[in-house]
Amino acid sequence: MGCGHLFYSTLVTFSVALITYNIIISANAPLKQDFPNPSSSSISVDPVIEMPLERSRRHGAAANKRLFHTAMTASDSVYNTWQCRVMYYWFKKFQNGPNSEMGGFTRILHSGKPDKYMDEIPTFIAQPLPAGMDQGYIVLNRPWAFVQWLEKADIKEEYILMAEPDHIIVKPIPNLSKDGLGAAFPFFYIEPKKYESVLRKYFPKDMGPITNIDPIGNSPVVVGRDSLKKIAPVWMNVSLAMKKDPETDKAFGWVLEMYAYAVASALNGVGNILYKDFMIQPPWDTEVSNKFIIHYTYGCNYDMKGHLTYGKIGEWRFDKRSYDSVPPPRNLPLPPPGVPESVVTLVKMVNEATANIPNWGS
Repeated sequence: MGCGHLFYSTLVTFSVALITYNIIISANAPLKQDFPNPSSSSISVDPVIEMPLERSRRHGAAANKRLFHTAMTASDSVYNTWQCRVMYYWFKKFQNGPNSEMGGFTRILHSGKPDKYMDEIPTFIAQPLPAGMDQGYIVLNRPWAFVQWLEKADIKEEYILMAEPDHIIVKPIPNLSKDGLGAAFPFFYIEPKKYESVLRKYFPKDMGPITNIDPIGNSPVVVGRDSLKKIAPVWMNVSLAMKKDPETDKAFGWVLEMYAYAVASALNGVGNILYKDFMIQPPWDTEVSNKFIIHYTYGCNYDMKGHLTYGKIGEWRFDKRSYDSVPPPRNLPLPPPGVPESVVTLVKMVNEATANIPNWGS
């Protein structure tokens, strides 16, 4: 047996054993780290496959819809919770819209205990990793939470959209997957070719070319439920193995878990349609256009003339990290004239959600 197949078998065996025990430690605070600047990178991703628009039109009749279940992991921190509430508000707004194939929704809460928003957001309680195992990198709880949910929950839909709290859905989402492939957003900073020597520790040569690893994270991804059940335990254990290896940890930093998902998907032979119109990331993406999700991971800083001041706190700003211990207030001030449509839309959508969600700020 080749070393790649031995590694894969070991991962699956270990994951089955790990699933059996109970974890009782609570979740940590949200991870706060800086993010890369796309404009400073010369990275080119693998070819992006465009999704034919006519495919969604063929699914107009309810009987033909391929529904997917939207799932997002979260801690019980204030920081994660207000984002989850905004995200779920917009999910409900578009769930039954034209061309939507959005089925059910689950917040996978990896705090190990219920919170006061259980009645507001459909929630599954997952246990966090044992104390110290995440080494301060709380994102490692994400794959472990998905393993538990997939093992225990009764998921009706045959497909799953993995989403995140800092996603805002801007229009109804069809099932973008096709022919056994997942559908995923390509990230410019996920570079399997550049890090081939590191990735070969987890994806040996007998598993195929390094280009089999797609430049994706786990979110946003639409993937078959049965495929994800196979991917999730491998994703979890590759994440843990990468974090324990100093060379890998240094190479990948805060995107380590994203690389781990891409590797796990490739190890299971699940390829992905690289769908660049899946989402936008303000302030770098300036137009909403035909995108489905706004991902507000970057801070938006501008002077009062509408000029971007990235790297410097602006006279006007919206940054989710400003609200790590308290939710944003209702009726945030809109950006000054000249700020791109994407940022204006983001703030307006946050404002609409907070204006209509009961007991906001409590």
